[in-house]
Amino acid sequence: MTDGRPNPDALLDSLRREEAARRRGRLKVFLGMCPGVGKTYAMLEAAHRELNSGRDLVAGYVETHGRRETDALAAGLPKIQPRRFEHRGLTLTEFDLDATLARHPSLALVDELAHTNAPGARHPKRWQDVQELLDAGIDVLTTLNVQHVESLAGTVAQVTGAEIRETVPDGVLDDAVLELVDLPPSELIRRLHEGRVYVPERAEAAAQNFFRVGNLTALRELALRLVAEHVGVDTQQFRRIQTGAGPWKTAHRLLVAVGPGPFSEPLIRWTRRMADGLQCRWIAVHVGHPHPLSEAAQTQLTRNLTTARELGAEVVTTTDEDLVHGLIRVARDQNATEIIFGKPDAAGWIRGWRAGLALRRLVRESGDIDLHVVRSEKVGSAPSFQAAWPVFQSGSQQYLWVIGVMTATGVANLGIESLVGPRVPGLVFLLAVVVLALFVGRGPVLLAGALGALGWNYFFLPPRFTFVIERPDDAVLFGTHFVVAVVLGQLVARIRAQHQAERAREARTTSLYKLTRDLAEASSRDEVVWQLVAQVDHVFHAGVAVALPAGGQLAAHPDGTLTLTEKELSVADWAFRQGRAAGRFTDNLPGADALHLPLASERRIFGVLVVAVPDRTLPVAQRDLLEAFARQAALVLERVELRAVAEQARLLAESERLGRVLLNSISHELRTPLAASTSAASALAEADRSSPEQRHALIGEIQEANARLNRVVGNLLDVARLDSGNVRPRFDWHDACDLVQTTVRELGPDLAAHPLKLMVPTQPLLVRIDFSLLQHALGNVLLNAARHTPPGTSIEVQAALTDGSLLLSVGDRGPGLSAEVLPRIFDRFFRGPGTAVGSGLGLTIAKGFVEAQGGSITAINRPGGGALFTLRLPQTDKPPAIDPSL
Repeated sequence: MTDGRPNPDALLDSLRREEAARRRGRLKVFLGMCPGVGKTYAMLEAAHRELNSGRDLVAGYVETHGRRETDALAAGLPKIQPRRFEHRGLTLTEFDLDATLARHPSLALVDELAHTNAPGARHPKRWQDVQELLDAGIDVLTTLNVQHVESLAGTVAQVTGAEIRETVPDGVLDDAVLELVDLPPSELIRRLHEGRVYVPERAEAAAQNFFRVGNLTALRELALRLVAEHVGVDTQQFRRIQTGAGPWKTAHRLLVAVGPGPFSEPLIRWTRRMADGLQCRWIAVHVGHPHPLSEAAQTQLTRNLTTARELGAEVVTTTDEDLVHGLIRVARDQNATEIIFGKPDAAGWIRGWRAGLALRRLVRESGDIDLHVVRSEKVGSAPSFQAAWPVFQSGSQQYLWVIGVMTATGVANLGIESLVGPRVPGLVFLLAVVVLALFVGRGPVLLAGALGALGWNYFFLPPRFTFVIERPDDAVLFGTHFVVAVVLGQLVARIRAQHQAERAREARTTSLYKLTRDLAEASSRDEVVWQLVAQVDHVFHAGVAVALPAGGQLAAHPDGTLTLTEKELSVADWAFRQGRAAGRFTDNLPGADALHLPLASERRIFGVLVVAVPDRTLPVAQRDLLEAFARQAALVLERVELRAVAEQARLLAESERLGRVLLNSISHELRTPLAASTSAASALAEADRSSPEQRHALIGEIQEANARLNRVVGNLLDVARLDSGNVRPRFDWHDACDLVQTTVRELGPDLAAHPLKLMVPTQPLLVRIDFSLLQHALGNVLLNAARHTPPGTSIEVQAALTDGSLLLSVGDRGPGLSAEVLPRIFDRFFRGPGTAVGSGLGLTIAKGFVEAQGGSITAINRPGGGALFTLRLPQTDKPPAIDPSL
């Protein structure tokens, strides 16, 4: 920092250091088909090779399972002591992430990537610990069994019959190096019986269940295929770089339908595997219904979409009353070539019928888009995620209104039935249902239709006071009445739901537009934070805070509406360092009270948006809107920072340019009088026999050169005074005529080549000025006229008191001021084209001294040629009376 302003070079160096600090570490995974193949042993052998080569490494967590060979290999490695957790009376040991980050080795060993951490750990899963190590720039060696790969867990469960509870997202393995630790199934079974995999009691049970030849062969095939797919990706990337033929394109684009049920996760994993095989982009689409989901359904939907994001999908959410129409619309918008849809489940005939109907419509309406129907695989228990029936979503007040209106309609029908017969009351009941449909929900409309039909039948159709219908035409009218009421209720409810969905979509779009518009006008970081907090608070009605880096740590901005506790600040700090969402509604530090979203651009992270949502769930649309807010704010913060850096760089460049100009001009201005003074001094030293007149002339030359040097140095000092703000006028009453005459007299040698015409009053002209400053300013203007006009041209100086202001004007008959010179005539170091004399400071100083006294200076071209400079100084006080005797 210099004078309170950021140093651009230091800021750029800081940004480069931050980018270097964020270098992501490399992950190497020792992959096996199942426990016992020697993954940990292979990892430890690789660690010893790295250690022998001089690599700084630590064993963060190694699970040897009591095997002697593995224990011996792990004994020679530097270790991080495990962290202990108390849970339900048991002491659990886990990988100490904080200690490893503090140690910050070049390489860390973290065994069992899919492990679930003990309650109280920072992350629920160990692979999340590994991600944090990688983000800190630490390379990691780890182990993984193929059944724990997210996209293969369902297939493994189908093959082995064992439920896979611990999985690792495929995205974690995308940039990893996979090393297959292979062993023939027969050799593995032999090791199992020898007790080299499990203790004898567990080994017998494992041999009868999981460790069967068929299971092991299938798992071995999956592991080989997974490694081959990763090798294929590397090969294609290498060929793409080598050939230089541009980006590799594919015609495949997959789209998978994601819902709020537990059966969507296997579809997502299946699609991920298919996309890996085709090496293509894939999209996870959720078509939301206008009616809100239950809390359990919303939680499951969020989990499904999070899984899709972790597996590398592009997530798209939309709202449509018709699932099939919404899927096909998004598929065509995204240019999808294949749609993946779940096979209807046989459980529940209503759900199966509806799913089958949707599938048939999808086949019929998908056109040239291919369709894959994948069997739904049940994952764990499948609780009911059905939201409340739309019939019961209307308030009780609407049902009471319906009962009252239909009762009143029945009473009115009793009065007109004797005049028009028993059938007209049915039409009146139907009219009441139509009118009610405009104001109440689907359930109340259905109730109105039922009450109208039953009331008409019971009170008006013969035989009266029974529910028996004798005539066929009455039965048809009764059925039509009920069907019309049901259809009308459904139609009105659908229109109302679509209207509500459109309003919600419009509200989200409007809020994002308003934030973008307001942020576009922000010119500082504080304005960006204020606009972001105001908009989030308005849209979500939640407590909002923004944590920004200050002094090496995060601190809450004062414009926030949420007070951040030490716990929330620590969560925000983690989100800032890792660049990932944390806190509530996430898997990272989920025990926090608020959701923490990093304000991240592609270049860096600027802070953390902290939002304490009052609701128990956060819908997907609201979460997407919050993330859009955070991304938009990050882009504007980046723009503000880059603008400040660019401005500082511009000022530095301008300062360097002015410095060069100053050096060039001052060196010329100093060299000329120094050369004259040196020459005269040398001549004076050698003129022992010269006449007194010659010595007097040489001394005059030296004095003139010294005066010029003094003037140059004085100009530099005056500029420094103006820049520092130390020019403080000392006002007093002086004679303006005396000011002009004194200035002209002192500049006599410099003005000798120009005839002077002084136009000043004969009587004293008393004005309140700083005599010294104004004399200096007037002298600089006179010197400028003398230097830039041909010898022999006249210079006119005038002093007058006009309209309450002192006017001092200097006119010449030189070439005048060109159009490009006139706007810059008072700029510092500015010299006109072709001008080789002067420092370019004289007029700048004159302008500064005049303005310091509350005046102004202007320059114009005179009619007939030449320039006219006018110094105007306001005179508000009346001059003192002059004693006639003086």
